[in-house]
Amino acid sequence: MLQVNNLNFGYTKTKVLNAIDFKVEAGKNLAIIGESGSGKSTLLKLIYGEYDLDEGQIFWKDQEILGPKYNLVVGYEFMKSVSQEFDLMPVTTVAENIGKFLSNFYPEEKKERTKELIEVVELEAFANTKVKLLSGGQKQRVAIARALAKQPEILLLDEPFSHIDNFQKQGLRRNVFNYLKAKNITCIVATHDRNDVLGFADEIIVLDTANIIAKDSPENLYKNPQLPLIASFFGEFNVLEPYGIVYAHQLHIVAKSDFKATVRSSYFNGSTWLIEVIYQSEVIFIQHTVALERGTIIYFSVQGK
Repeated sequence: MLQVNNLNFGYTKTKVLNAIDFKVEAGKNLAIIGESGSGKSTLLKLIYGEYDLDEGQIFWKDQEILGPKYNLVVGYEFMKSVSQEFDLMPVTTVAENIGKFLSNFYPEEKKERTKELIEVVELEAFANTKVKLLSGGQKQRVAIARALAKQPEILLLDEPFSHIDNFQKQGLRRNVFNYLKAKNITCIVATHDRNDVLGFADEIIVLDTANIIAKDSPENLYKNPQLPLIASFFGEFNVLEPYGIVYAHQLHIVAKSDFKATVRSSYFNGSTWLIEVIYQSEVIFIQHTVALERGTIIYFSVQGK
């Protein structure tokens, strides 16, 4: 179990993180979300031991995580971190990068382990390619595979799929997070992307102005967002009295209702259209099946509230 107890930290006198408390059971996936500058990456670095705490303690099982004042070499054998800066060997191949920290005393085991991880990150066609010739997204995948090579007990991921093309992300997410679950590896992922969270995270922490403002399952936070910041992570939303926060897909255009609005714009977003309307001088977004002409008068109802 990871335990973070009353963690306080600031690069200057201003606190970046304040009174941070949470626990993560072994094998669980915790997502950390929040706006840029909310302290997500800093929290991961503190858990990894890159900085000394101003106050508080961090434990993995019975081992206290300490910073550079106490450790000449940052990090612990049981923990691996994949940041947005990749620490790879550019002039060696993908397979050599992944297998670097595996024992040469067991060559067949090393070969099989390297092959398995190359498949997890879907780089079979690039196994013998030098890293310096890879794209940013491919390098990110190598970094993830290399972090998994020695099967850590806990893995820290900072925006792990940010450099990867959209058409490759979905399958790669499933591969990586399913692998972590199968191996009972605890994962903490800091992300701006809801698709890194929905379907994979067991729990979410929301950071804002140096504090944890919410901690719950993805389903509960999605269905009952208490703050606009939380709702904005999951999709287009409105604040509509007397209902409070309402997602665009919860508003439905109907023949007649008490809610009357005027269409301003229509945006195609795949299977539906996002309709921007003016309701009581405020902008409201409604998910609809077709585009609507600017100036059209519509009525809408609220469902799921």
